[in-house]
Amino acid sequence: MQEVSRGQALPSAVLREFYRQDWRPNLKILLVYALLGVAGAVAWSTSSSALRFGMYACMGYLWMSVVTFMHDASHGILFRASWKNWLFGFVSTIPIVITFISFREDHLEHHRHNRSALDPDAFTMGRRGFLDFLVFYAYLIVGGVLTVLQFTFVYPFQKFDSRAWRIHVLELLARVVVIGGALAVAESQGMLGRFLALWLIPAYVFTLFNSMRFIGEHYGTPWEQGQLLGTRTITSHPINSFFWNNINYHIGHHVYPATPWYNLQKLHAALGPEIERSGAVVDSSYLRVLLGSCRGGPESRERNAQRLAARHSLASGPTRSSAA
Repeated sequence: MQEVSRGQALPSAVLREFYRQDWRPNLKILLVYALLGVAGAVAWSTSSSALRFGMYACMGYLWMSVVTFMHDASHGILFRASWKNWLFGFVSTIPIVITFISFREDHLEHHRHNRSALDPDAFTMGRRGFLDFLVFYAYLIVGGVLTVLQFTFVYPFQKFDSRAWRIHVLELLARVVVIGGALAVAESQGMLGRFLALWLIPAYVFTLFNSMRFIGEHYGTPWEQGQLLGTRTITSHPINSFFWNNINYHIGHHVYPATPWYNLQKLHAALGPEIERSGAVVDSSYLRVLLGSCRGGPESRERNAQRLAARHSLASGPTRSSAA
């Protein structure tokens, strides 16, 4: 694989500041879980269907915040102490079933092989055959189911050694105990249906947001060109940046993955000249990228190269005209 990973590297003194960890921004974790609790309590107690489903949608959106915190934990940068990252990852993933060890191993491998044949997350790239279309559009609609299958069975059977399997099985057993216990208590109280709605409807909303985020981060970027060019930043708007912990500033995260979430906006500003010089992909809207991917469907190397050539032609056109 041709590695065009960082372009012009930032000075080490600047990077040390970006890598510096601070416990205070992570107090937002408490805010997010408090908001989840309030939304859940309102959804549980209200007699208004509209308000209830509004709260379900809010909970799904807030779960994106929890998962992006967990994402930093998978890189070992949410907390200074390794055990705190593992504990948060273990606990935070229980409601979404997947195990932290599986997400972590898959995600770090994705970083090592971003936008290449060895990238475990590059399922959008293929031959545009029937199965490619089926998996691509299924992910947009039922991405949560596919994600659980990937992290529970597919990736572990492909990649895990004995140690990873032990951790994975222990995490799965914990989920059986916690989720099974909650279901049993709800059933004994005659509230199973309400409990399942409070859990599964927000979870489904979360998967829709998560699929949109996932597609937005790399779909349509250059293939086998490393971290800088093979990643998309979506400037989006301050609400998404706040609640999704700046995951939308994704180029910086891939180029310098040791940067905690609260420094990613500053990192993006520092990388601005290199992003501009290299022509790395920056968009303004998750929805725009999602709609474009829905129209385009699964990728192929040939189609990817054609689209990038067309994009470069459009980008250079005004320059040539003005020069003339």
